[in-house]
Amino acid sequence: MAAKKAATPDKKESAEAPRVRVTEARDGIEQVPMPDRYEASKDELTDFYRQMLTIRRFEEKAGQLYGMGLIGGFCHLYIGQEAVVTGIQSAMSKADSVIGGYRVHGHMLACGIPAKAVMSELTGRAAGISKGKGGSMHMFSTEHKFYGGHGIVGAPVPLGAGLAFAHKYQEDGGVAVCYFGDGAANQGQVYEAFNMAELWKLPVLFIIENNQYAMGTSVNRASAEDQLYRRGESFRIEGLQVNGMDVCDVRGAADVALKWVREGNGPVLMELMTYRYRGHSMSDPAKYRSREEVQDVRTKRDPIEAAKQQLLEMGVSEDDLKAIEKDIRAEVNEAADFAEQTPEPELDELYTDVLVGNY
Repeated sequence: MAAKKAATPDKKESAEAPRVRVTEARDGIEQVPMPDRYEASKDELTDFYRQMLTIRRFEEKAGQLYGMGLIGGFCHLYIGQEAVVTGIQSAMSKADSVIGGYRVHGHMLACGIPAKAVMSELTGRAAGISKGKGGSMHMFSTEHKFYGGHGIVGAPVPLGAGLAFAHKYQEDGGVAVCYFGDGAANQGQVYEAFNMAELWKLPVLFIIENNQYAMGTSVNRASAEDQLYRRGESFRIEGLQVNGMDVCDVRGAADVALKWVREGNGPVLMELMTYRYRGHSMSDPAKYRSREEVQDVRTKRDPIEAAKQQLLEMGVSEDDLKAIEKDIRAEVNEAADFAEQTPEPELDELYTDVLVGNY
């Protein structure tokens, strides 16, 4: 008798993710250990809070500049997802590299790229991290081991496998950390990369930022298997599903996953259950979901508010938190002012750092 297929959870059940889950046990295959929630010290949690709040205030300011016409083209904001990149990046080493899709302003800030350089890139200025030629989706900094910013859906996955191959070939101890979205998880190139990454035991951490909607379509409507951490099972890739709205849950899972990868066990696929508060891009009114749904997540599961409440319980004063907020707003406003006033690239800059082939 054929086994019955388990019922697919509806949208609300998927959004309310368990703290962490692991792929089902398989005979003869060692598994990634079950992660524990990271027990952050007061100083560590303060740093997490500052990083997440910096990303949010930066993105809010970027949205304002876009509305003023100072940022052109596409602009995808990261508001609501800050705990993902903050938790992952805090567990990484200096040898590791990062690659992402097109919602990557927060990833660049988390990699240590100055806010002025990122904001100037958004406004197309010469002081931008890619000299004003990359814009919101295609920023890049080898100095900070950030390899883009890619507008092609799913592209970071095979490119991330390539970065992992470089780490393995050079024996530098690094891991390629590859971010992509739930929509990109349905792309064919993703599974070609999964196969090669496991076959060659590449040091790569694949991270699906499942913010519940691929552009305007919910995960459940677009994915036959909407438990995306299972997508690597046919390639024998271990999977973890993590609460991406709690920075300490993310950090705990990242520690376990990175240790597994560094020990030569091959890739791990992490599905971070998160949520974006804004539309897919600045041009998206997000009418495919209710205000009540968004407000419910903001009220009950906001990662920054959760960290703030934990800090208060640990003895951090309201005045200290207000001082952090004041410093961050000043930094972001200074970056925005700089990005508005710094010059645009010279015309001859159009031809630099561009590969031209003669055929």
